[in-house]
Amino acid sequence: MKKLKEFLILILIFILTVSSAACEPSDSLASHSAAPATDTMNTDLPGNEKIKLKLWHIWVTDSDSNKRPFEKVLAEWTRANPDIQIEAEAAESEAYKIRIRTAVAVNEAPDIFFSWGAGFAKPFVSAGKVLALDDYLDEETLDKMVPGSLENFTYEGKIYALPTFMIAGIFYCNQELFDKYDVKIPDTFDELLEAVRIFKENDITPMAVGLKDGWPGIFYQNILAIRTAGIEKTISALNKEITFYQPEFIESAKKLAELVEAGAFHSGSSQLTQYEAENTFIKGRVPMYYCGSWSAGTMERPNSLVKGKVVVKNFPYIEGAKGDRNGFLGGAIDNFMISSSTQYKNEAVTAMVEICQNLSRESYLAGAGIPAWKVDVDRSEISPLATEISDLIKDSEGFVLAWDTFLTGSDAQTHIELVTDIYAGKITPEKFAMEMQKLNIVPQTNNHHK
Repeated sequence: MKKLKEFLILILIFILTVSSAACEPSDSLASHSAAPATDTMNTDLPGNEKIKLKLWHIWVTDSDSNKRPFEKVLAEWTRANPDIQIEAEAAESEAYKIRIRTAVAVNEAPDIFFSWGAGFAKPFVSAGKVLALDDYLDEETLDKMVPGSLENFTYEGKIYALPTFMIAGIFYCNQELFDKYDVKIPDTFDELLEAVRIFKENDITPMAVGLKDGWPGIFYQNILAIRTAGIEKTISALNKEITFYQPEFIESAKKLAELVEAGAFHSGSSQLTQYEAENTFIKGRVPMYYCGSWSAGTMERPNSLVKGKVVVKNFPYIEGAKGDRNGFLGGAIDNFMISSSTQYKNEAVTAMVEICQNLSRESYLAGAGIPAWKVDVDRSEISPLATEISDLIKDSEGFVLAWDTFLTGSDAQTHIELVTDIYAGKITPEKFAMEMQKLNIVPQTNNHHK
């Protein structure tokens, strides 16, 4: 049976490799780093042979607002460091999750690879497949990162990844549509339901969500849990310290069900990808959209029909609820890791430090991410929406990671499926909370927090 499983895994990775070669654009570029992480770096190979490092990431299409910033950073690295070539490959995020898990399982991970921290990367670390970075990072490098940005990449007291940027769940509103139909941009959940009612009466789909990709749907329930249960209680439940089967978490599912029943989302949302759903907002067809801060970059491109019309807010709060009115979904979760089996550990760390730090800056300038590194930029160079988002989160009461990245392994997929069932009306709020609690029955140690 073990040999059969190994054979099936090898078949899977072969299929993924072939399909990615046939369907995905080639992002291969040559690269190297400006300042070595340690004094032991040596690039003198016999016959002046160049060092080659493989890097995998998720920014595939031009519609992804982080694709251009990443390509710029990689091109700058290439020009500055001709002795080390970085061969980059990209895959769309959902396909990438399968690809990287498979590659890690069969010891075929690239030298440097994009990942999500917390529960997603925990199995990689537990299996010893990721390089611990503590011996390669000096205090000067550590001080360049925003305080707390390493929390979700630290396991058993050791650092295993570096952040690219922070993200925050943002409630995007098209001011033009709100003005046209004389609707108030909502601050409370009751005002949100009223906005939904008015837009529906005018044959306008009120809110966008792409359920085909799974994860976009959980954003709405996850932020509602912050409003009903609060940051501390939500994190405790995700850490398996308290039960999900209590009124506050049941209420988060009830509020999502209320939105669904009110007709907030398009009836065909289950067939829409995140990109397709977001595009309905960017084309000015849908007045409200809750997604990550990275979407702001796409909204401000020259071809965006909502450029200059978008108002950014935190998700509406629920009057009388026990949760946090100004808590945000998000935090530092996107990162790069290094395979523990890489032949060039020092060089890989050096390259990763440079890429992560510069990507944090370029992503911020493009309006695609919130800096996880201390960047020195002229605010006049930052897109208006990025500036507004940065100002918006200054008064935050805290962050909770999207649950699919906080949870580990199959728990994450179970959560996505349960929330999807709420949208489809297949599950009651009580059943949702009960099924979530089943994930907590067997106590597990959660060590991704310092």
